Amino acid sequence: MKVELVTNLKRQATKILADLHQSKEPVLITEHVQPSAYLVDVQDYEFMQRRLELLEGLSRGERAVLEVRTYS
Repeated sequence: MKVELVTNLKRQATKILADLHQSKEPVLITEHVQPSAYLVDVQDYEFMQRRLELLEGLSRGERAVLEVRTYS
């Protein structure tokens, strides 16, 4: 994973974004030597959001089964 300082992001945003789009590799942004944010490609982010929604649905279904709140 690529790591960039927040000051580099401010100065070279266009280049960092171009590299991100080309490599599809997330970029960890650090501020004062601490992780501050992740920069990810839009398609990757949307994929992660869809996957999270599916996992949350599965979790709700599993809880319903364990609590015997299912209908047959």
